[in-house]
Amino acid sequence: MSHASTTADLSDDLEPDGSTSAALVPVDESPRSSVLRMLILVVLLAGLVILGKVTGIAERASIEDVQAMAVSAGAWGALLLIVAFALGELLHIPGMVFVFAAVLAYGQLWGGVVGYLGAVVSVCFSFGVVRGVGGQALDGIKKPWVKKILSNLDTRPLRTVVVLRIVLWMSPQLNYALALTGISFRNYLLGSAFGLIWPIVIMALFFEELREVLL
Repeated sequence: MSHASTTADLSDDLEPDGSTSAALVPVDESPRSSVLRMLILVVLLAGLVILGKVTGIAERASIEDVQAMAVSAGAWGALLLIVAFALGELLHIPGMVFVFAAVLAYGQLWGGVVGYLGAVVSVCFSFGVVRGVGGQALDGIKKPWVKKILSNLDTRPLRTVVVLRIVLWMSPQLNYALALTGISFRNYLLGSAFGLIWPIVIMALFFEELREVLL
């Protein structure tokens, strides 16, 4: 095995100062507390989805509407689009709506950049909300099949998140599931940032084709 390969294999377990540490954050919650937090989280997330449907926001949020909002805001348009992206993720508005709107508003290059930043901020915002309310409930589950699924997060957290992002893109369910594990925010952020590069590039380059097929 080459020195470069060995270094890459160890990189997931390195902190910024170069020291090694556990990939997952230890959990110290009683089962009752975990169940209560999960119930509150389920009610919150379900309530947000229902709110989006009742108000019609989720259905009415079109690419053209988001583009018009960004353009009308002038210099603040990109920031407004990113904020709307983060909030829209919790309402289950497809992330592609915001990426495509950014491309329409700012072109393939800068629209792709705005869409990428919005995607990273969005998945991190979801992570913060779910982790803050639900804690790390999945880490406390003792079922063998759950432990098997989470084992890759324990040994190779960064690589696992990158692969999941490439495959599942900005899936809200993926955000929620990862937030409920013990993965550190740093590994989640870096894995998401690396993993979302190619999906966003593809969406920006093949905007018209994907828009017809996926939305």
